[in-house]
Amino acid sequence: MCGIVGYVGERRAAPVILDGLRRLEYRGYDSAGLAVLAGDHVDTVRRVGHVAALLAAVPPELEGTTAIGHTRWATHGGVTEANAHPHLDATNRIALAHNGIIENHTTLRARLEEEGFKFRSETDTEVLVHLVHKFYTGDPEAAVKTALGLVQGTYGIAVIFAEHPGVIIAARNGSPLVVGKGNGETFLASDPHALSAHTREVVYLEDRDIVRIEANGWTISRMDGGGVSRNVEVLGEEWAEEGRGDFSHHMLKEIHEQPESLARCLRGRVVPELGGARLGGLELSPRDIASIRHITVLGCGTSFHAGLVGAAAMEGLARIPASAEIASEFRYRNPVIGPDDLFFAVSQSGETADTLGAVKEVQVKGGRVFGVVNVVGSSIARTCGHGVYVHSGPEIAVASTKAFTSQVAAMLVAALSFARTRALGPHEGKAFGDELLAIPERVGEWLASEPRSVMDAVDLCSKGRFVFFLGRGVSHAVALEGALKLKEIAYVPCMAYPAAEMKHGPIALIDKGTPVIVIVPDDVMRDKTLSTIQEVKARGARVIVVHTAGDTHAAKVADISIPVPRASTLISPLLSVLPLQLLAYRAGLALGRDIDRPRNLAKSVTVE
Repeated sequence: MCGIVGYVGERRAAPVILDGLRRLEYRGYDSAGLAVLAGDHVDTVRRVGHVAALLAAVPPELEGTTAIGHTRWATHGGVTEANAHPHLDATNRIALAHNGIIENHTTLRARLEEEGFKFRSETDTEVLVHLVHKFYTGDPEAAVKTALGLVQGTYGIAVIFAEHPGVIIAARNGSPLVVGKGNGETFLASDPHALSAHTREVVYLEDRDIVRIEANGWTISRMDGGGVSRNVEVLGEEWAEEGRGDFSHHMLKEIHEQPESLARCLRGRVVPELGGARLGGLELSPRDIASIRHITVLGCGTSFHAGLVGAAAMEGLARIPASAEIASEFRYRNPVIGPDDLFFAVSQSGETADTLGAVKEVQVKGGRVFGVVNVVGSSIARTCGHGVYVHSGPEIAVASTKAFTSQVAAMLVAALSFARTRALGPHEGKAFGDELLAIPERVGEWLASEPRSVMDAVDLCSKGRFVFFLGRGVSHAVALEGALKLKEIAYVPCMAYPAAEMKHGPIALIDKGTPVIVIVPDDVMRDKTLSTIQEVKARGARVIVVHTAGDTHAAKVADISIPVPRASTLISPLLSVLPLQLLAYRAGLALGRDIDRPRNLAKSVTVE
């Protein structure tokens, strides 16, 4: 959730750090700071708020060619300058930035206070810099390693020492770090996007790695001793893309990028002439697929909603029993995992701590798990070893839009691949594949002619004190995603339910004027969902219906009608989610929200 940037080289370090922090703003944060080696001490500047506030506060005369920076998302301690990173030791000669959680910080803090150490913040992180100071006897790497030996929890840290100009010591355990190779300079970051302006050559650290970074290179060793080498990898071209273009916000730009992101996800994978699909990253033979007993899709937030659609496709199309589970709950209930079970771990960033923990739990129990991620080289991708990249490209807005549709598309391709082995004939497979390949163009056409009724829905929902979202089957997943977006972006209280569950309690909350958004594709559940609409209208609700174009009855029962193109049931979420994304965006705009960086949220949730 937080971001780390480091630099060692010949350039003035502060501008490099500030540029990297600006590139990490999309991850979500509430304060920012940097520490620069300046002769025999460390200069720090920290500010609450956006990186722009930090930029304004950094004096132009701040020299130094070794520095670290940080964007913080508060966990331990409030949003204050004192709690912002980097933190200093008592001598102001060691500075440390940290992502993660130190679970035994209370015990460590008490011990350090007994030894006379004074704390300046409420954070769990400050114990680390005091421990490093305590164990420092001239060898910075040894001090960091000894300090981390006392720590329980997760961390990605960067440390600089006044006594060692031109050196950064970094270590990782559960929180990502990547080293970037330059020409006579070396970079460090928690996300490769921060490095894309400076280098494409990167090395991803693994858990329990500790690295000594200098201008001309780095040395990696293991926390338990011994050196190790890591391969240099090359970032894809798309990760250098940045800027909003002609769009007012990254979120709106990314909504309109969905035709391209979907086309990238599907390209070369759907093979209509074979009536199926090809996913080399899974490396499963027809015999392997035929032996699958159950599929579980793991994810959090938007990725869980995409997983619900994926599980429905696996069961409905491939005829394999399937379910989706919230990753943060799955890992702690001692799940039963059989030798013929298969798991998909869905995460845009590939760094979601709860999902990564679920992956490791599956692996401990002998299960097979594949990643469905966007970021190449991310922790989930590397831990799984196999899977599917969704290829949606950089997603800068905190609220996910194009990654959701790409995740759904990737799961549909996987389901089609499995279905051709298990249940589907070539003609049915070809029809499904042809429809998938046509989706990017249909998404683009709808976005280009967004109906005026979306703004009518914005007017109703932005004035409502509470909004319901309803749907059945895969449309329930769309309802969940729509409600999440409206909460994230506009801060409007809302909830989503399977439509038939409305009468089992939630209908008590309906009164005159309550906005109710119902997703009603023309599928087998259409008539039953229309009956639910009558139930809430009878209680005075104002109903917004997202329905198949040409469905005059659905349009007639709606107070506000939003038609979307016709699609088969499993593919319909790729279209029905579009007006809900725009509804959230435009409602947030109407209410004056920070669209790309909503309060309290982070793009990559790297803590439990």
